[in-house]
Amino acid sequence: MSTETVPLTTTYTARPIPAAVLVELRTTDDAGRACAPYTAPEGGEPLRCCLRRAERGERIALVSYAPLRRWAAETGAEPGAYDEQGPVFVHAAPCGGPQPSGTYPFAHAGALRTLRRYDPAGHITGGRLLHLADDTTKPLDEALAEAFENPETTLVHVRAVEHGCFLFEIRRP
Repeated sequence: MSTETVPLTTTYTARPIPAAVLVELRTTDDAGRACAPYTAPEGGEPLRCCLRRAERGERIALVSYAPLRRWAAETGAEPGAYDEQGPVFVHAAPCGGPQPSGTYPFAHAGALRTLRRYDPAGHITGGRLLHLADDTTKPLDEALAEAFENPETTLVHVRAVEHGCFLFEIRRP
């Protein structure tokens, strides 16, 4: 199954880390460190390869990932100072990728999210802080629609506010 095209929401497609990038990250991450797999002691880690939480006992790794840098390399953009890297959890070995769910990954009542918007050059066009209440789909759909109302917005990164971690990206539909 291709991890690039699995529709995960009713309106937008949440994109996991691409399979080809995962191959690289499972060897050397974007900070130049060797991958160090371990067994998830309790589970619950947000896996960016398949956009679900880890289960207890799964082999996972915490790696450094630079999502905007990777996107820029693919598109020819030059994000400059907006480039950043941070920690993400992935399966230690290839997995089946995300499964269609009809909901946004890692969305639960009470979650705080930030949506960072980028233009074709990789520069920020805006952002939005979002508090998810009981209905987690509608606020994300609305925030993404607002983001893409700006014709310059090409890409949106969804991040967890609590730790600043990259969760997934949405590209212009």
